[in-house]
Parts: sequence; C-alpha cells; structure tokens
Amino acid sequence: MLEKIGHRPVLLEEALEALCIRSDGLYVDCTFGRGGHSGAILDRLGPAGRLIALDQDPEAEAEALHRFAGDDRFEFVRTSFTRLLPELRVRGLTGRVDGVLLDLGVSSPQLDTPERGFSFMRDGPLDMRMDPMRGASAAQWLARADEAEIAGVLKTLGEERFARRIARHLVAQRAVMPIERTGRLAALIAEAIPRPERHKHPATRSFQAIRLHVNRELDALDECLAQIPAVLAPAGRLAVISFHSLEDRIVKRFIRRQSEGEPLPRGLPVTDLPPGRTLLKIGKAQRAREDEVDENPRARSAVLRVAERLS
Repeated sequence: MLEKIGHRPVLLEEALEALCIRSDGLYVDCTFGRGGHSGAILDRLGPAGRLIALDQDPEAEAEALHRFAGDDRFEFVRTSFTRLLPELRVRGLTGRVDGVLLDLGVSSPQLDTPERGFSFMRDGPLDMRMDPMRGASAAQWLARADEAEIAGVLKTLGEERFARRIARHLVAQRAVMPIERTGRLAALIAEAIPRPERHKHPATRSFQAIRLHVNRELDALDECLAQIPAVLAPAGRLAVISFHSLEDRIVKRFIRRQSEGEPLPRGLPVTDLPPGRTLLKIGKAQRAREDEVDENPRARSAVLRVAERLS
C-alpha cells in the first residue's frame, strides 16, 4: 500500500482495469490504507454499487470516516483481511463479490510517521505493528527473542545473508541498553554488516523481516487467499499488488494451484475440469511503469497478479 494522501496508489489504473468494475457491482478493498484505491473504485460505481473496505489500522479507520462518511455505497470494517469471509458471511454476501483487491505491505503514511516505528530513515519508537493495540511490538519481540530466533527471522523473511552476525550483535547490545528506537536498531544493524549493498540502506532487509514477523503478514496472506474462492461470484476478479518477493511467491503459487486444480493419476481419462480448480489466471504479472517508479521509487518492487473465479 504505497499511496500518499494526494498521490496516486501504485498500479492504480492497472488494478482498476483488472477488477473490471461494473457500476452496480460489489467490491472489497481488503487493504484500505489511506483510501486511494477505495476512492478510485467508488468513482466508478453507480448508485447501486457497493464497496466494503477492511483495515486493522486505527488511522485507516479515521481516514475512511473523514473521506467517505455519508456515502451509502461505502462501508468500512476495522479488522484484518484474515476476517474477509466471516465479515461477508454475516452480511449474506458469500459468493457474491465481483472483485477483491489486496494492496500488500506498508503504506507511505505509515512509513513516513516516525511514531509508527516502521522506518529506518526516521527515528521513533520501535513498534512496527499494523494495529498498535494488538500483539507485541518489535521492541518487545527483540527484547525477548534469542539469537537463533532473531537470525532465523532475518534470514527467512528478510533474505539477509548477514543474519547471524546481526542477531549476535543485537543480543550483545541489548544487554548494554534495550533496543527501543528505530534509529538505534538501524545503527546497530549497519555496524554488524561488513559489506553493505550499494544504493540500499543496510537495515532494509532486517526492518522488512521484523515487520513481517511482528504482524504475521505471510501467514495472514495465506489465510486471506484461502477464503477467496468462497467469496467471489462467478467471473469475479482477484487483484493482488505485492511489494516483497515472498508475498508475490505466495500469491503466484496460490493462483497457479487454484488454476490447475488437484493433480490426477496418470492414465486417468479426464472429461471435465480437474477437481479443486476454482480460478483462472488472467494475463502475466504486471509491474509499475518507468514513469511511476521515477515518481515513487517505492513502486520499483510492485507486482500485480490477477485471477478470475470460474463458474
């Protein structure tokens, strides 16, 4: 979710086109952020259209109330997108949704607000929680995790080749003074890396890994995607924008698995679709245009994948 207030979300037109928005359709924005995609969807909906937006961030809720209060076509639910199917079920909308959008990751306002603790470029409390009222903060996790756990998170979720060195240094330094600020964490990571990558801050991979871990983002994505076939109406569209290779891999494999169905034994005559086939992959993965990357460097890693619900 890389939009700023007053700025266009990444891959906006591509996502809107992928959703094939009908004026009277029902759509779900699973990652409201600051409302960039939701506002664009509402612009294409007529009086009979409907948009439900989900987000667990209290600041997203405040923005939704500020921007769209009074619009009868719009409903905001402050919850994780892992609750997609239950929220639709209580509204009697299971299997009736014409399009679902997921714009993964951290929004620009979250990154640009030091108090949220997401950015290594701005000093602030080391929090990183999407919902500041739930779960342990990054500082609390770093205070109690052992060296092996920290190294595992940095290696697995950040693909950080110096994960062990960083973990060892963090554990040693937290014994001197607790690691409670983003600025100190970023400095300690930089100290531990002997050969930083060119044009990339030494703390980039580690901050990303810790954020993914604190918020269980990959597990949450798996949970949400598993609900998509039950949510979409026939010919309904799924559009997912990811900014991290691990997230994109999950989305890619999910769409492929749902498009291919369950493998059948060799030699078995097949006269119908394979069992378990629920989605049709639509087109190839799309990336941000060069002019979009020039305007917003954070768009460089953005990938859009699309699928359609089979009848």
